[in-house]
Amino acid sequence: MKLTKWLCVWFLAAGIMSCSKESSTPFLLMTTDFTQGVSQDWKAGFAEYSTETDTSSIQIRSGARKLPAPLNTNESGFMLSAYNRSDDMFMYIYQRLPNFAPNTKYNVEFFVKLASDAAEGSVGVGGSPAHSVYLKAGATGTEPVTKLEGTQYVFNLDKGNQANEGKDMIILGDIATGLSTPTYKLIERNSTKPFQATSNAKGELFLVVGTDSGYEGLTTLYYSLIQARFTPVQ
Repeated sequence: MKLTKWLCVWFLAAGIMSCSKESSTPFLLMTTDFTQGVSQDWKAGFAEYSTETDTSSIQIRSGARKLPAPLNTNESGFMLSAYNRSDDMFMYIYQRLPNFAPNTKYNVEFFVKLASDAAEGSVGVGGSPAHSVYLKAGATGTEPVTKLEGTQYVFNLDKGNQANEGKDMIILGDIATGLSTPTYKLIERNSTKPFQATSNAKGELFLVVGTDSGYEGLTTLYYSLIQARFTPVQ
């Protein structure tokens, strides 16, 4: 049987969505490379902290930044940074992806490359800067937002809590670099289990990646590459 392959390419924040068919299995592949900059198609959010907390002490920052030394400082990343005063800080980025079939289930595979300085085996207040910060990824037909409930800023999707997963996000791993000292290094994480998402009535999915932290200190990360592969459920 003749194999076919095609591209339905549109640019999404320095990323490309391509459609491919191999061995009669069609899929959509979204790749965003942040090394050349960050556009407004990706948005940042922070959740799981109280209105009673002095926001200046949380030190929330996000946006395009040059990668830190000893990495290639000519390249950029999507930087997220916050001080975890609540013992449960969640910081995330997300992007709206259009042009899916409406109300359709997809199997999703994730790949993330990011720069971390969390040393292997490190310890800290509340947990490890490396092993108590959980990298999560998900996709959903509902836009991810931070909302106020009482005195708490909470995440509207089911991401689970730290080492526990939710129905909308799974754990890709922690942010340990494998190095013995706190030195920035590019690390790679990918999904190792099935994840399923359903597009909304508009044919949209929202791709979300973030870290769920139990470490009560400052975490600063630089996302370099995010990739998601969407395969329609037969």
